[in-house]
Amino acid sequence: MREMENFILEMGVGFTFVARQKRIQVDSDDFYIDLLFYHRGLHRLVAIELKLRDFQPGDKGQMELYLRWLAKYEQKPGEESPIGLILCAGKKHEQIELLELEKSGIRVASYWTKILPRKLLQRKLHDAIAHAREQLTQQNPQLLPKTRKS
Repeated sequence: MREMENFILEMGVGFTFVARQKRIQVDSDDFYIDLLFYHRGLHRLVAIELKLRDFQPGDKGQMELYLRWLAKYEQKPGEESPIGLILCAGKKHEQIELLELEKSGIRVASYWTKILPRKLLQRKLHDAIAHAREQLTQQNPQLLPKTRKS
């Protein structure tokens, strides 16, 4: 889990680390959000739940609880609603489609459980980061780096 945390920290532009194992209390029960970030460009909290197994439908309910708690107790005026990412070993596309996770502000991603050759892994990571940056700058042009005049 620590290696996955480090990987996520290295990936993002605009992500600010808020907490690891963020404790929240609902009624008298304690729950822990694995990773909590704030994205400066999106102006919202991003909750990340790490699963060492395949995605299960109940994971949606867990993340919805976290997102609603964050909206009620942590969201500041002017911020957008929190979003969630469930990062798991595998996912089944029809389950995710039927659960309509997008409507809840939740995304599911799977990570590789087998080591790829180093060159292939580097290329895939580079491509993913470039794609994420492109998407972010298309959504928020003000985040484009300013060019220096010589």
